[in-house]
Amino acid sequence: MLEKLELEAFLTLAEELHFGRTAKRLHVTTGRISQIIRRLERRVGGPLFERNSRKVTLTALGKQLRDDLRPAYDQIAAGLAQAIATTRGVRIKGVVRVGFTAPWCGNLVVKAADLFRARHPDSVVEIEEIQLVDPLGRMRANEVDLQLTEFPIDEPDIVQGPLMFAEPRGLLVPVDHPFAGMEAVSLEDLGDATLVTIASEHVPEYWMDHYFPRRTPSGRPITQGPATQFWPEVLVHVSMGVGVSTVALRAKDFHSRPGLSFVPLRDAPPIDYGFLWPRTGLSPVASAYLDIVHELATPVR
Repeated sequence: MLEKLELEAFLTLAEELHFGRTAKRLHVTTGRISQIIRRLERRVGGPLFERNSRKVTLTALGKQLRDDLRPAYDQIAAGLAQAIATTRGVRIKGVVRVGFTAPWCGNLVVKAADLFRARHPDSVVEIEEIQLVDPLGRMRANEVDLQLTEFPIDEPDIVQGPLMFAEPRGLLVPVDHPFAGMEAVSLEDLGDATLVTIASEHVPEYWMDHYFPRRTPSGRPITQGPATQFWPEVLVHVSMGVGVSTVALRAKDFHSRPGLSFVPLRDAPPIDYGFLWPRTGLSPVASAYLDIVHELATPVR
């Protein structure tokens, strides 16, 4: 287990990339920070920082450790602040702006907002839908504090929080498509279909590969169909027989309509959902809201 000062020294130095500023923030000497980091590097078995006379940078191992530790540390710090505020009779006050990408995410976000408002009547929850065509734009513009969305998200300025829940993956196909009569299809079957996708200019490439693959597991090319801007366009293209689309099977409860059929993808991993927030950290009001979401979410098994 890391000691508190080890954890704070590492995460602060990973943020500041300067031993002097790190020491000043933690109210210790620069030599003490150097000693702590050297000891930590011996424990993990490799260098966490590259140092020279001009700059300090994180190694690949250091980046991995930072990304693994930061979300948990932020939640612990925010939870402690909330506990202290509660015992002192301080009421949470402020605005938390929450985004979501899928209707089932929106249901959880709204349910948590109702409970949050009841517990913290001095606070405000603002909720908005995030379009997958630009999944990170609103957060990077500082327009949302939290976002419930599809994983994976691996970005240097954004924290991917713990997994909240997962949904089985399926394929959305026209009702007269050969796949529509099957009990399930496989990822290999996508080689025999045209895949309706989304415009990817603002979408990470690794995310597109995860949800809209260009090749089957055996290496067969998957024909890429229209790149859409909004979900209703996907529904129209598929219902008109233009192509098929990968989808969470739960979408059937929200988007069933004539001309469409939902078929399970038997060998595809589920779609994981969780919260994102800026790497700069969570405000007390955002942390308090996130605590309520954790209360309401169905545990992942």
